[in-house]
Amino acid sequence: MIETFLCALVTVLPDFLFRRFVQGKRIGHEITLFTMWYELRWGLTACAILALTVITTLFYFHPASKTAASYFRTVTILPQLGGRVSEVYVTNNQMVTAGQPIFRIEDFTQRAQVEAAHAQIAQIQASLKVAQTDLAEAEAGIAGAQAALAQALEDLERNTTLRDQGSSAVRLTEIERLENLVAEREAKVLAAQSQKAAVVQKIEELIPAQLASAEAQLDAALAELDKTTISAGVTGRVEQFGLRVGDFVSPLMRPAGILVPTDSGRDRFQAAFNQMSAQVIKPGMIGELGCMTRPFTVIPVVVVQVQDVIPSGQIRPTDELRDVQQNTTPGSILVYLEPLYEGLADKVPPGSNCLANVYTDNHDRLEHEDLGFWERAFLHVVDTIGVVHAAGLRLRLILMPVNTLVLSGH
Repeated sequence: MIETFLCALVTVLPDFLFRRFVQGKRIGHEITLFTMWYELRWGLTACAILALTVITTLFYFHPASKTAASYFRTVTILPQLGGRVSEVYVTNNQMVTAGQPIFRIEDFTQRAQVEAAHAQIAQIQASLKVAQTDLAEAEAGIAGAQAALAQALEDLERNTTLRDQGSSAVRLTEIERLENLVAEREAKVLAAQSQKAAVVQKIEELIPAQLASAEAQLDAALAELDKTTISAGVTGRVEQFGLRVGDFVSPLMRPAGILVPTDSGRDRFQAAFNQMSAQVIKPGMIGELGCMTRPFTVIPVVVVQVQDVIPSGQIRPTDELRDVQQNTTPGSILVYLEPLYEGLADKVPPGSNCLANVYTDNHDRLEHEDLGFWERAFLHVVDTIGVVHAAGLRLRLILMPVNTLVLSGH
């Protein structure tokens, strides 16, 4: 509307002044409601052409978006285990910090597993003491076997010496018996040493392995017990939280509520622009933003990022061929905006619906590039008509309460 009015000032108005003061045609006589379309045909035609040219240039070089918002992420409050709620530590709409408990589910099974793991560790530690007693017994057995072997060797040596001296007091059967006794005592020594080695291996390898396994089972049981207490993963506000003691929650179908992080959606806006703006909008461009939550405030913003893909073109492999003709709705260019100055958007709550304008700035080209007259004139016109778009944004923000509260049938 503003563009058409400005175009009429340089087309329709001069045509009317020419008809009135040069040709002498008067309003209500020669120029009436029925004849003005013919009398002012040149001005009206020029106004229509100029208005279309200005509006096209304006919306191409200074894109506008009616779908801008500050999107924020949410964290679903879900337990890792299903069960009934035994304790609730927070209330709805309460601020929580990272690591603060939110609620706890019944943990009878998990506590039983922890106690069983502690009992198994105690049993293994007791078996270690028993093994140390067995080691002392094995060492005593070795000492006894060695003493008996030494006694048998001494008897065998004495009888062998007497036999070699030709004594008739020694019988060959006695020597054979002593030789068999020495062999038996040597086998007992080896058996005692093997028994000691087995006890040592049990103390040094088997029992430590059993103890490590039991401690690992204890850690697993404690981890399962910790899962019964659901804590906040980030600092934020708890929303849609109506959990009560006795309710059943599940990680699949029964979430407990939603956690909204405090830093999510703050000082960052997303706006969808027409695909024709893809060649114009670049990071670093200056723009303006107006939100429904603050209808009389214009927030200067800067483009920080432009998504280089159009979401409507995404495809996921399925068992059915996709017909491109069915994609009738063209996608949009997603642009990320941030306030130009710190603190300007602090009072804009995340999720606010906003209007956004982005302005083309040719100041650097005009200052540093050697351009022709017509090109410089065109760039000046492009920069100048951005003021019209800025005025239109302010007018829409002023009329926003009227359109929302009155004309929308609220």
